[in-house]
Amino acid sequence: MPHKHIKPASGKSGKSGTNGSGAGEPGRTVAEEGGSRKPRKASGPDATPGIVTVAPGRAFDLAAVDADADGGLDKAAAKQALIVERARIVSLQERLYAEGARSLLVVFQAIDTGGKDGTIRAVFEGVNPQGCRVWPFKVPSAEEAAHDFLWRYHAKTPGRGMIGVFNRSHYEDVLVVRVKNFVSEPVWRARYGQINDFERMLAAEGTTILKFFLHISKDEQKQRLEARIATPEKHWKFDPADLVEREAWDAYQAAFADALTQCSTREAPWQVVPANRKWFRNLMVARTIADTLEAMDPRFPEAQPGVARMSVPE
Repeated sequence: MPHKHIKPASGKSGKSGTNGSGAGEPGRTVAEEGGSRKPRKASGPDATPGIVTVAPGRAFDLAAVDADADGGLDKAAAKQALIVERARIVSLQERLYAEGARSLLVVFQAIDTGGKDGTIRAVFEGVNPQGCRVWPFKVPSAEEAAHDFLWRYHAKTPGRGMIGVFNRSHYEDVLVVRVKNFVSEPVWRARYGQINDFERMLAAEGTTILKFFLHISKDEQKQRLEARIATPEKHWKFDPADLVEREAWDAYQAAFADALTQCSTREAPWQVVPANRKWFRNLMVARTIADTLEAMDPRFPEAQPGVARMSVPE
């Protein structure tokens, strides 16, 4: 299904893009209008606002990505475009499930209030749950902690024909454990290479990997935390520990930047999504997933001979 054109907001460039694993080379982008591909820098003040693919082997400056970027898009038109992208995902997921030969793993990471839950709800609405599993990774259980750090994640990777969604992931073991000093520096530093090897193995076995970092600003996090406090229906989502975590903002930003730099590979590049504007975030993620599934080109299996000529008896 071709992309629906999106109207740029007044006075803005109207250009942004996505690039999914298997749907283009790292460091390249898809212009939002017309879908043409053009190379651009992965980050920096002169980078086109929008989703950013972290180029493998290059230091990544997370602070250079504008979390408030909207790609020059019109909000109302972008919301309509999201409906089109969701329909593409639903259709392609059916083919992936029927084919039963490959899988897609979608990883979401973000700081607290970054929007992982909301993105997953918005993007995967309508997807057949028979072919899609969402796994939220919390504090490891005693059994999980007794194994190697990848054990619990490997057990939840998608089987053939499936889409697996990680709400937090194996990257927690180079993020929170680093910031909170749960393990020593030599231990967490070694994990970058172990994670890359893990993802290369998954890719070699037929799993396409998409990794999204939802990037919000510190001011935006403050507003979202305040909204949870001010809204009784959101009190269940508020944890006073989030305020303690907020004090470690700079440490988390450094940990995220290192993970993006060390673990963006040709097999599994990181996509950094400006996420202050939820409508823009949702569209960028949905389009990247749809483009990636389309590039995978799953096919319905061949029907049994003569099916089209068969008739159902009375």
